[in-house]
Amino acid sequence: MGKVGAPQPPVRAAPLVDSHCHVVFADFQEDLDLVAQRWREQGVCALVHACVTPGEIPAIRQLADRFPELRYAVGLHPLEAGRWHETMPDLFLKACRRDERVVAVGELGLDLYKATNVEQQVNVLEAQLDVAWEVDLPVIIHCRDAAMVLRDILVARRQSGRPVRGVMHCWAGTPQEMDWFLELGLIISFSGIVTFKNAKAVHACAQQVPEDRYMVETDCPFLAPTPHRGQRNEPAFVAHVAEKMAALRHCSVARVRHGSSQAAARLFGLQPLVGEPPTVAEQFLPPPAPATSTPHTL
Repeated sequence: MGKVGAPQPPVRAAPLVDSHCHVVFADFQEDLDLVAQRWREQGVCALVHACVTPGEIPAIRQLADRFPELRYAVGLHPLEAGRWHETMPDLFLKACRRDERVVAVGELGLDLYKATNVEQQVNVLEAQLDVAWEVDLPVIIHCRDAAMVLRDILVARRQSGRPVRGVMHCWAGTPQEMDWFLELGLIISFSGIVTFKNAKAVHACAQQVPEDRYMVETDCPFLAPTPHRGQRNEPAFVAHVAEKMAALRHCSVARVRHGSSQAAARLFGLQPLVGEPPTVAEQFLPPPAPATSTPHTL
């Protein structure tokens, strides 16, 4: 038996995947090496970099050369649908086939909160879903104020024999909407929104989502979690998302880290980057105490 008061060995941090980030943005131009040091210190073993426009692809590819734990997607964001060109499907197909580090198509989807060009967005979404089907890759879906329209599109795809596999990124919907997309086989990814005090619907989703059907992400530089809300977000802060998920699900942080990282590994083929799972004892450590912070509204 050890002496009373003797220091205990530290609990090994389970590996963690940030399943959605944008470190190619200018926000990180000055200090990306320090940002990478911090994400590694937090146990982030893999990052999936989303793509907003095709023009980003060469720079994201260079980041993957620079940071071996980075994998990436290619695609066009729905709010950029006006920039769609008929040559883009071939561009995306070539990018997917050129580099095995391309693990998804996206971020694609529908955003009817900031835009009203529904028909144009749907056409661009359908074309990118065709690309993902052709190269057998999952999709990263952005959906804002468009859950019912998106559900109808995905149901039609499944009925036509071309089911979509992928992730509903930066989840901000209701439990009912979550059930729609879970039934369609999609993964739900939780961002810093889950740490916001007034995000009650997202809290309920975090509590109800099956253990093998969720991931965590930052969507950095946006949506920094509590206690960094209002600051630039960065991949290291995904640890706060995992901590809040553990508190909501009444389990250990190690269990959330393991479960979310394994879900990301299965979807994106990240198994070589995701390390050994935590021990049973580590998985069943008590959840963290609730963090105290200045109140915010969502």
